[in-house]
Amino acid sequence: MKLRKYIMIAACVMASMALHLEAKVVDIYDLSLDENLETPVIKNEKQALKIQDFQHKLAVSLIESNYDVESMRDGEILVITITSDQLFEPNDSVLTYHGKELLRPMLKYLKNPGFYKMLLVMHSDNTGSESYTMKMACSRVNAVFDWFDDNGDVDYVVPYALGASEPYVKNDSMENRRKNRRLEIYLVPNTVMIEQAKRGKIIFSTTNKK
Repeated sequence: MKLRKYIMIAACVMASMALHLEAKVVDIYDLSLDENLETPVIKNEKQALKIQDFQHKLAVSLIESNYDVESMRDGEILVITITSDQLFEPNDSVLTYHGKELLRPMLKYLKNPGFYKMLLVMHSDNTGSESYTMKMACSRVNAVFDWFDDNGDVDYVVPYALGASEPYVKNDSMENRRKNRRLEIYLVPNTVMIEQAKRGKIIFSTTNKK
């Protein structure tokens, strides 16, 4: 009877270890955009409120700096939108000087690895074939990712190209097509921020640990 009990305990320990190892090997680069937006889950209400408050203050600061900012997931995630026309010349995928300067303030959010996941989502309008709009979105989001890689730590930066599949508004005018050509930068609370919220105080460090 004791032997059976020990075998059952050992099996439970092994199963727990397997689950732990499985959780550790989850690669954010293997996750879909929706999966990366849904995780990590903040289950504790007090932690969630601290994170929402921190993100709200950051959103106010970004808006004061003339960035277009929205929130999602009850204020836990910030979405910074920059039109592609501010980053690239027409039909081009080389970042302009002005584009780099717009992105430069975002580098600070890479300086505390694990504090955020940064998701880069590039959209296009519907001008041209589906393959063309997707290729352009891919080229542009890769250009942004490469620039971040050259200037910061991209261990928690994930690029996505959606082409013309998710327009912000109808593609029925030049102005609306301009709005649809956009980069969305999602700042998703990650394990470091959640752990700080658990301890009761969120402090963002801008010391580059790379």
